[in-house]
This record gives sequence, C-alpha cells and structure tokens, in this order.
Amino acid sequence: MPNNKGLGKGLSALLPIEDDSKDSDSGGTQLIDASEEKPEGAEIFVSVDKLKANPSQPRKSFDEAELAELAESIRQQGIIQPIIAEDSGDGTYTIVAGERRTRAARLVGLAEVPVILRKYSDEKRMMVSLIENIQRSNLNPIEEAAAFRQIMDLENLSQEEVALRVGKNRATVANALRLLKLPADMQESIKRGELSAGHARAVLSLEDSALQGQLFKAILKQKLSVRDAEKLAAKLGSAHTKGGKPEAKPKSRPPELHSMQEKFITRLGTKVAINGDINKGTIVIDYYSMEDLDRLYGLLG
Repeated sequence: MPNNKGLGKGLSALLPIEDDSKDSDSGGTQLIDASEEKPEGAEIFVSVDKLKANPSQPRKSFDEAELAELAESIRQQGIIQPIIAEDSGDGTYTIVAGERRTRAARLVGLAEVPVILRKYSDEKRMMVSLIENIQRSNLNPIEEAAAFRQIMDLENLSQEEVALRVGKNRATVANALRLLKLPADMQESIKRGELSAGHARAVLSLEDSALQGQLFKAILKQKLSVRDAEKLAAKLGSAHTKGGKPEAKPKSRPPELHSMQEKFITRLGTKVAINGDINKGTIVIDYYSMEDLDRLYGLLG
C-alpha cells in the first residue's frame, strides 16, 4: 500500500519553499480558514469541490486500483502531505502538486483537504508539477519521457542538467527520451502497458520503420519476452536488404552482440553500434557536444 510520505529534500531542494511554520505558536503549520485573507505559504482547508486540475499536469491517466489503495491509506491516516495549489481568484484553486491525493480524497468522501497556497509563473508551475510526478514515479514511460522533454524545453536544459534536476541518472533520461521516437501507435501501446520500455528499445534498435512495425506486431501477437524481442530484432536486422537488393551472403549477427549493444546504449545513454563478430570488431559511440563527449570520457575513464 502506498505511504503518503513527503518528498524530503527532492522537490524543496529544486524549488525552494519558505518555512511555513514560523508564525505557529505550537511549532506546526498555522491553519487559516479559507474565508480569511490567505497569504502565500499559508496552509488552509479547502473544499475538494473547489480544487480544479492543473492544465499542465503531465499525468494524463490515473490507475483506478492505485487510486483505490491511496484512498484507503487516506481513510486510515488522513492526508499527510498537503496539496500545493494556487488561488485562481474566482473562489477556486488550481492544483499544482497533489492531483492523485485530491482524486483519492474524493473517493473517500472527504469534504475538505489541507492545501498550501503558492504563486508561480506559468513556467515554474509546470516545473513543480513535472518534477513532483517524476519523483513520485506516477507516470507511465511515455508520460515520463514527455515530462523530461518539457523540462528540457522550458529552461533549455541538457539531458544531464535535467537528470540533476529530477534526481535521475543521465542514462535514464536519455533512454526515456528515445521512446518519443516511436510511432504514435507504439507509444499508445506503452501507455496501455502492452509494450514495455525493454521491448521498445528492441524496436528502436531497428532503423527501418517497416521492420520496426513487423517486430512490434510480433511482440504483441506472440507475447514475446524482451529477450526474445531482442533476438528477433537481431534476426530482422541481419536479413535486411540494402537498396532493395539482397546482400550477397549476409552475415549472421549473434544475438549476444545485439544484447551487449543495448546494454552499452542503456549504460552510456547515447547511440552505440557494435560492428563485427564475437571475435573481432569495432564499437562506435556517438556524441553530440563537447559536454556530451566529456561526460562519456568520465564514464569510460
């Protein structure tokens, strides 16, 4: 069952928040009635009916079973981590962080929930929502990849800088972003849980879109494991024709090499190609900036 612990240093370290408990005689956070003037940083109780979803919320789907578990936890323990929201100025409040808690509170039938008021620029509001969702691991792989991309675009950050912001390693960010190169139908399949990130990496190892589609259909129809998908990808790749004409005596590619190549890609977070056989060959590692080259040097040094 999920526990409702806070983010610790994660979100607060990335987006510093003032100490909300300074004015409390009891040492805790001072609660202010929603009808009173509400200063930024105050914690108030708000009717769940007055909380509205954040249009920048990166999470588009909510698992009903997970929400039910969270609702039961709230029923037993209450909401330990308040929702962060902004006063919309019309009697409602826009959720910045905590939409799952709000939805679960509605399931329980709570009339009011604790809310901490904040005010952000549009960019900062989106950043808070993105980072909270990533840190809480509440996103499916495509939503997470899209969130990484949004953070990069919002502040013109590199993959490594995004990794530092969200507390992930750079390879995790790089591998997630690769999923956005998949066709829309394959991305939807990942969202539905039919295709795993491991399966997707096997598909992406094929550069030809027709072969990618062939492998994708085989994975779904035959319910292939990731390992079997990697083997089939290697087989399809080795049989691929160049310029519409079959290669003379195409060389077979051992599946071990394909598996090792994918491990290199996952570990280094960039495109890697192993050319050769199990006895001799070359490894080609792509880099895209001096910063990227320096990062790879640090990993391999």
